[in-house]
Amino acid sequence: MTQLLTPDQDVDTSGVPFAITDRRFIPRERYFDREFFQLENEKLWPHVWQVACRLEEIPEVGDYVEYSVAGYSILVVRTGKGKDEIKAFQNACRHRATQLAVGCGKFRGGQIVCPFHGWRWNIDGSPVFPLFGQEGFEERTLDPQDLRLIECKVGTWANCVFINMDPNAPPLMEALDPVPSFLDPLNVGEMYVWWWKAAKLKANWKMAMEAFMEGWHVMQTHPQFAAATGMEIPADLLSDCRSYHNGHASQQQGQGSEVQEHTGLTETSEAESMLAFTRTVYEGLDAMVLAKDVQVFEGLRHKDIPPGQFSQKMIEALYEWNRGAGIPLPDPDPEVLSRWSSQWFIFPNFMIHPAFGNAIVYRCRPDDPNDPEHCVFDFWSVTLYPKGQEPGKPVFGGYPSVYDDKEWPLIPFQDFSNIESQQRGIHTPGFKATRLSSKWEDGISNMHVHLDRYLAR
Repeated sequence: MTQLLTPDQDVDTSGVPFAITDRRFIPRERYFDREFFQLENEKLWPHVWQVACRLEEIPEVGDYVEYSVAGYSILVVRTGKGKDEIKAFQNACRHRATQLAVGCGKFRGGQIVCPFHGWRWNIDGSPVFPLFGQEGFEERTLDPQDLRLIECKVGTWANCVFINMDPNAPPLMEALDPVPSFLDPLNVGEMYVWWWKAAKLKANWKMAMEAFMEGWHVMQTHPQFAAATGMEIPADLLSDCRSYHNGHASQQQGQGSEVQEHTGLTETSEAESMLAFTRTVYEGLDAMVLAKDVQVFEGLRHKDIPPGQFSQKMIEALYEWNRGAGIPLPDPDPEVLSRWSSQWFIFPNFMIHPAFGNAIVYRCRPDDPNDPEHCVFDFWSVTLYPKGQEPGKPVFGGYPSVYDDKEWPLIPFQDFSNIESQQRGIHTPGFKATRLSSKWEDGISNMHVHLDRYLAR
């Protein structure tokens, strides 16, 4: 059942093109209209908190990552050894706007050097004098404060670096509220990358993000689950949708005895179905459920377990194995663990889906600032590691073709076809708006309503 936790719309959106006037209908133009897209590029991306990189991408002082979105380029730089000693700068030389760096790497000697004329900045953004050729400049053009690199606000959460280009933006934790209060107890801030790839999709960034903001597409899009488990999974098991203020949303998914109740599983078939389900997640995603978890669960197959207790024994075995491995699973509070297999959308373009001490993490963003129907979609599989054995810099797996079923796990491969097909279908002349379920899809509505609040500024 949908739990709407958002305030009433208190912003005048009459000037926003194709504004949301009914939460159940989303005008199709929001996914391809160039005027609307340019308004997003002007009013949303320079003013919203967004994930620029993961902390483990910049482990050493001087390490940097370039983050690009909608034509904007930001450099995220580690300036000290502390977890939060990080700066972010708009990627433009203060002389003639040359981009100072691309991709990722290290600023040697703690200095950022412009490749055009060799002007230099310390990694804290302060200029290094003398500047090459400064004798040819009037003194008023060389004010040290004015020459500082243009700084972005920076915050960290869930082992990620968030940036905001707006100096007047609210603090990060205020913008993320209430999501951290739900996910921090699951130790998401201690998870590190298992694998990381990105897809380039011929679709609007919202269209791509929305494909993962509801769970009731599983029966049709991912039929391997029904085939493996012998269950016809009802929609209400997959999407207890809740919408929150700040544009965020969550979906709570049933598990354990709840699965048995909703699907008519017998006590004897519960074990086989649960084992089949977790193995199918592992084989189709290699995230949320990893090989180590399948091994633990399979060890219960021939155990004499009382009826209706198999899911509980799975959790007990998981905790026993992880304790032995030195992996810090969360406090086994039933209320906390009920968030395993939930999905959390963080406005405007980030999602975390935790389970069993692991998670799949998504980020979607516009790629070409002139093309509303193209986006980049990052996928991170993250997990908890033994204390003291956390991995180093993650290896980026590149941009495999979305048609390459050998490079992509089965589950995202199946989802890609829906996304691009939906983007093509949205252009059908007689199609005016997507229609959303109040029960399953209000998180999508909530995202659009909150987006209009930015566009109306």
